[in-house]
Amino acid sequence: MTTARAGTKGEAIRLLEAAGVALVDLDYETGWQDASELSHLGEKSGVRVEYRGHESIVVKSPAALAAGLKRPKLTFRQRNLYCQFALTELNAKELAALEAKAMKLGDYILAGHLLRVADTAWVE
Repeated sequence: MTTARAGTKGEAIRLLEAAGVALVDLDYETGWQDASELSHLGEKSGVRVEYRGHESIVVKSPAALAAGLKRPKLTFRQRNLYCQFALTELNAKELAALEAKAMKLGDYILAGHLLRVADTAWVE
């Protein structure tokens, strides 16, 4: 059984009917509005439905932060970027540019000690 990402309500419905899917992850802005209805549909076939408005990402280095922010953002979710390195490793101009890029994408750069649970990691 696998986790499947749905980018629309229609795609979620299709995935609820697909074989081998244990969890449908609603990854679209209005997914919160559909979560209850889709969860009810999923119960009938034994498939869980989940909606999250943000994800927590561990960032291991300044290079990983820069590379991650350059990649296309494939989710609507706000990404909280928890830096596991001293932000002082970046000069003020570099940090300001990366923060501006993150904010433009709807993301936040945060100190690593604030992290509780990570969804994924950017290594480089």
